[in-house]
Amino acid sequence: MNIQTLPNSVWSWRWFHGLLFVCVLGCSQDTSDDAIPYVPFADIVVNLNLPENTVLRSKGGYRYIDGGVRGIILYCNGANSYFAYERNCSFHPNEACATVNVDASTLFMTDPCCGSQFDFATGNPQGGSAWRPLRRYQTSLSLSELIITDNAIQ
Repeated sequence: MNIQTLPNSVWSWRWFHGLLFVCVLGCSQDTSDDAIPYVPFADIVVNLNLPENTVLRSKGGYRYIDGGVRGIILYCNGANSYFAYERNCSFHPNEACATVNVDASTLFMTDPCCGSQFDFATGNPQGGSAWRPLRRYQTSLSLSELIITDNAIQ
């Protein structure tokens, strides 16, 4: 064994282990964050016949409405099927910027603060830092009135 190459191989070995250690610490999922706070609210009644709610009559239509912690995303999943998601991101929800919006593509929801993406079908994270789903509120339809209650589905 050449003595000149020993220090390089030792340095390479230490560098590799150092990089592995940093990646294990820095690349692992952060599960230490708090849960989305719970803020009770009175039932919200949305009249689907009002002009501002016509977007909710077709699949993929959505509206931001008041309620919950940071507001609610009301999403039409199809005929007589609606989802109501808390806009407070599930990753570090106490940070000032942890607010979820509907992506410009209208195919998913996203939090520009942490880069997390959530699907409309379940509210589950599809990318980014979040590991918990968004809080989904219970909805019920009675004729042309959609009622959102603060009972969480998940």
